[in-house]
Amino acid sequence: MTQPSGTRPPLVSHVSVGVTDLHRASVFYDAVLAVVGARRIMEHGAGIGYGRAFPEFWANLPRDSRGGPVAGVGAHVCFNASGPDAVVAFHDAGLAAGGYSDGAPGPRPEYAPGYYAAFLRDPDGNKVEAMCWIAPPTAP
Repeated sequence: MTQPSGTRPPLVSHVSVGVTDLHRASVFYDAVLAVVGARRIMEHGAGIGYGRAFPEFWANLPRDSRGGPVAGVGAHVCFNASGPDAVVAFHDAGLAAGGYSDGAPGPRPEYAPGYYAAFLRDPDGNKVEAMCWIAPPTAP
């Protein structure tokens, strides 16, 4: 895959998370990434790449056979969502696909005014987030 002509490449080319069961991970990531406009772009025996035009996010089996990540340690990946409804849909899709909540959808003023997000753990414990910007509350 090549970068579209005339565009600046993103700061990060791609992100990978380790998983212990590729099928189980595919069910989860097929569901949550569809909500933020990504789809399966590529797959091989040890991983699945998702993105909009090229694989920006990978779920991979470990190459060293030592197993997947430990919950609470390791990667945290945040996906841009189109708005609060998409953040809620991301969270709902993740729960329905075998993930568990690590923070329900809602404003996160402790991060920044107008920051709206939801957090999930995938079936292997990787932390994924969807966020968008909303208008911050105005002072009375």
